[in-house]
Amino acid sequence: MGCKPTKKRNLLIVALLLGLLPLSTFRTTAQQDTTRLRVVVNLVQLNVAVTDNKGNYVTSLHPLDFAITEDGIPEKIATFEEGNGPTTRLVDITADVGKNTADESASAEGRSRIQDSSSSLEDRPETLSSTLAGANVFILFDTSNYMYRGFVFAQDAIADFVRSLESADKISFYSYSRNLYRAAALTSDRSEVVRGVRTSVAGDDAALYNSLLLTVQDASQYPGRKAVVVFSNGPDNASMVPPEDVAELAQSAGIPIYMISTTEAQLQPVSTAVFDRMSAATGGKAYFSKSWRDEKKAFASIRDDLAHLYSFSYYPQPNPNRGWRSIKVQLVGERLKKYHIRTRNGYRPRPNRFSSGNEPASTSESVPN
Repeated sequence: MGCKPTKKRNLLIVALLLGLLPLSTFRTTAQQDTTRLRVVVNLVQLNVAVTDNKGNYVTSLHPLDFAITEDGIPEKIATFEEGNGPTTRLVDITADVGKNTADESASAEGRSRIQDSSSSLEDRPETLSSTLAGANVFILFDTSNYMYRGFVFAQDAIADFVRSLESADKISFYSYSRNLYRAAALTSDRSEVVRGVRTSVAGDDAALYNSLLLTVQDASQYPGRKAVVVFSNGPDNASMVPPEDVAELAQSAGIPIYMISTTEAQLQPVSTAVFDRMSAATGGKAYFSKSWRDEKKAFASIRDDLAHLYSFSYYPQPNPNRGWRSIKVQLVGERLKKYHIRTRNGYRPRPNRFSSGNEPASTSESVPN
């Protein structure tokens, strides 16, 4: 008889537990249903090169000379800068909006001047060096077994390139074979970077795309203008990451990739096509050098290109597209349409997932562009 109250108590506890279980499950499901996927894009930055039919740079253009669309939606330029010139903000150009666009473009054409790209940095050291101020340059050097021949010549070309960037903000030097080696973190000390170049040694197989992805990820953590310069002597034979993923990340982060490769890579048609496609998609360039002299010319061309980029940004208009967003930059006015534009062709906003019931919207993570 004494055990009956105990049995009744146990049955009551079991019944309560069984009754509470569906309620707990319902609450969990309700919390999961409140999870939202939000995309926050604060600012999209573009680096744009404008050239004529001969490859000469067109300089002295103005914000109203450019028209930007994202997925066909017109965008307004928020900041504008040419080389090392002062940054023009949107408030500075609103007074000119009422002017006739055709007249403005025509006058801009008159102000434009053609800069001969064949003139080297040695001819104009003060001009080209000063226009690189504010750019962070990440150099990635192939130290795989493809580099056994001509290794010292490549080191010389990179060291000269580092020294020539006197007024660039900071430089970082990485090397790679099967793994990535961060020889010199982003620094303004040129001697430290050159030391990293000189102490690099040849190694194993080449995991170019793995290493390039990590380099782009590092570069994307820093604000302002950035560029990645890759020196490769052959194809990739050890990466797990496809080149398409690397190109998409660089596009989304707004980082142009410049590829300098030798004849070893050029003998591989697939590698040649990948290098061309990756650099073009990010707004950079690909070079294929047959000798150490060509390597030096390629580095000089990259210096010249960085010196003549237009840098501007915009705050995207409302856009429901959470996937790939296509960017198109055009010149306004008939006289300017004969020139060529090179820049990245789009980006993919990175989503931020959180529970709206537990985390305020103000903590949402912005997407770097």
